[in-house]
Amino acid sequence: MTETPSTAGSGGDVRLTGISKTYGSFTAVHPLDLSVPAGSFFALLGASGCGKTTTLRMIAGLEDPTSGSVLLDGTDVTGLPPYKRPVNTVFQNYALFPHLDIYENVAFGLRRRGIKSVKKQVGEMLDLVQLGDFARRKPQQLSGGQQQRVAVARALINHPQVLLLDEPLGALDLKLRRQMQLELKRIQTEVGITFVHVTHDQEEAMTMADTVAVMNGGRVEQLGAPADLYENPSTTFVANFLGTSNLIEAEIAESSGDDLLLKAADSKLRLPAARCSAPTGTGGKLLAGVRPEKVSLVHADEAGSIDDGRNRLTGRIVDASFIGVSTQYLIDSPAGGRLSVYEQNIERDSRLVPGAEVVLHWNPAHTFGLDASQSVLDGTVGGTDEEAA
Repeated sequence: MTETPSTAGSGGDVRLTGISKTYGSFTAVHPLDLSVPAGSFFALLGASGCGKTTTLRMIAGLEDPTSGSVLLDGTDVTGLPPYKRPVNTVFQNYALFPHLDIYENVAFGLRRRGIKSVKKQVGEMLDLVQLGDFARRKPQQLSGGQQQRVAVARALINHPQVLLLDEPLGALDLKLRRQMQLELKRIQTEVGITFVHVTHDQEEAMTMADTVAVMNGGRVEQLGAPADLYENPSTTFVANFLGTSNLIEAEIAESSGDDLLLKAADSKLRLPAARCSAPTGTGGKLLAGVRPEKVSLVHADEAGSIDDGRNRLTGRIVDASFIGVSTQYLIDSPAGGRLSVYEQNIERDSRLVPGAEVVLHWNPAHTFGLDASQSVLDGTVGGTDEEAA
């Protein structure tokens, strides 16, 4: 599909400077600085109560910041009401007019501004969201995903510089949500407008966004490209909230070239110094992290087949769950407590069952190091305190 001429490349950048929000004694958003490049797909990701929706509402003008400023495309809009800001918001409940057909729902914003000739623009928008054949249907005749696309078209037809999306896919079932993730990314790429997307769904943020800001307790915990956040988390919260991580308490035994040599119980591990965000002095404590899918598993009888130079830990399988594409193992290890391993179901070893003694091994380059002063439970379900915001 070709770009829609009226909207392509018209995104504006968003800059938040020292912005915060308090409600009485509760601070929903601590002072933060945030820059969203023009034309990008930016996600605010976090659990319920982390301050992400409050931040979005301050961009929209639906909440007044306690301090700081909001700049859209270089213009300070902090004191402007929502209708004077070059933004539109798409909410989870779509907010379509049930008595109007799809065509008139999309045309509503143009007609309210007194524009008489709307046919061309409405047609372009319906084609963009692939609903041109549904123009005369009512919202209740469409699926949830189709209604969401109508809501996006209705917002985009006003030519905002920034489109704000507040948990837009939360009401959809899993399969439809995944389809809509790809649809929204396609639409954003075609129109070139800046999208700022709020979600609690890690997969959703990582699938759609160019940049993700992981929020926790009203602060941005870490910001970066999805792959970088996943591969190089800087805190235990990010390591646990984005997927699953094995976090192993270890001591730095020595520094050897570009690597740190660690001691974890009776095992020795190697960690690239460049992937460590903790202090690296000899004798210091840290958490050595590795993702479950990076780890391989062999029965203890096959330990001799493991290549030299790989990190390895011993353990005993306590649970094995077959989930189709992979089997997920839980393993008790003297070095790391309860560890997770995800193995693809290619050639399954029938001996890998609960009770079996095993060896876990992985490429040292896949290890990351975190400050041991943090809780290993941060970012896990029930591991952090949450308050509504």
